[in-house]
Amino acid sequence: MLLFSINAVSKTDQGEFKAGEEVPFIVYIDFADMFGAEYLAKLYVMREGFTDVNIIKRRKIAIDKALSQDPQVKQALEKGYCLQAFSAH
Repeated sequence: MLLFSINAVSKTDQGEFKAGEEVPFIVYIDFADMFGAEYLAKLYVMREGFTDVNIIKRRKIAIDKALSQDPQVKQALEKGYCLQAFSAH
């Protein structure tokens, strides 16, 4: 599993985010290749209506029994990815 910390800018007002606001994300990608996973992470964030996608940190994590119970990790294992946006830095 690969984990990315990403900042991206909201294109429009959506939910609690205003147009032009920079939003931090954590993106979980269940993909073997780091380069491919980075590309997918950017595309998934862009598909949600964000631009200027910038990967801040990246790391590979091992999934143990405890971590596999985390809702975001579960979703990434089932769906292939999970996006988690935060309202503030």
